[in-house]
Amino acid sequence: MSSPMVLAEKVHKSFGALEVLKGIDLAVQPGEVCCLLGPSGSGKSTFLRCINHLEKVDAGRLSVDGQLVGYRQQGDRLYELREHEVAAARSEIGMVFQRFNLFPHMTALANVVEAPIRVRRVPKAEAVERGRALLARVGLSDKVDAYPAQLSGGQQQRVAIARALAMQPKLMLFDEPTSALDPELVGEVLDVMRGLAADGMTMVVVTHEMGFARDVADTVVFMDGGVVVESGRPQHVLDDPQHERTRAFLGKVL
Repeated sequence: MSSPMVLAEKVHKSFGALEVLKGIDLAVQPGEVCCLLGPSGSGKSTFLRCINHLEKVDAGRLSVDGQLVGYRQQGDRLYELREHEVAAARSEIGMVFQRFNLFPHMTALANVVEAPIRVRRVPKAEAVERGRALLARVGLSDKVDAYPAQLSGGQQQRVAIARALAMQPKLMLFDEPTSALDPELVGEVLDVMRGLAADGMTMVVVTHEMGFARDVADTVVFMDGGVVVESGRPQHVLDDPQHERTRAFLGKVL
């Protein structure tokens, strides 16, 4: 088996006196979809933000594609990377948040091509061509010149996904990407994510969409209280949970 795309070993994270992550162990293989489930405050989003060093881990090790996140090792010591080195590594990890965070003064296409042009120095014509193709991929070929205020929440989130894909990431992180959407718009975003999974994109998804987790995930991880309570194939965790805490949570959400 190839080395994991994401490997967490005893990852801890605190905010002041509040310990949010209490020793997370997790491996996500290339091409896999891993869905993180659990109640609010269980540490799911914090862990996701640690994967691309938006939050610094306090203890343990976290690596993406074999490279430590935010640090380099020399001998038995870890040294924090410089900000430009962190930014270079982060540019290979796409992240889609609950809120769309689109630039309101830019069209959908301009939002998508901004980072490739500025960060990757992609020629504008090439970036525009790829940007149009990505908007078509997420079903928005007719919205390239629309501004965010002219788009529904689901359309804005699909632009946000296209924007993340424009950097040609090796890994995609989704932090409850449908939680801010009206119920009737959830499906159009999940359909795009299903397509990415079918194309072999490695994805870590924090979600409450149990149908998506059941249908698309290779691994489902249930977190509570800053620890991994249970993990495994969707049918095992969702249909035959072994831990009482998992059963109680699923009894409320399913």
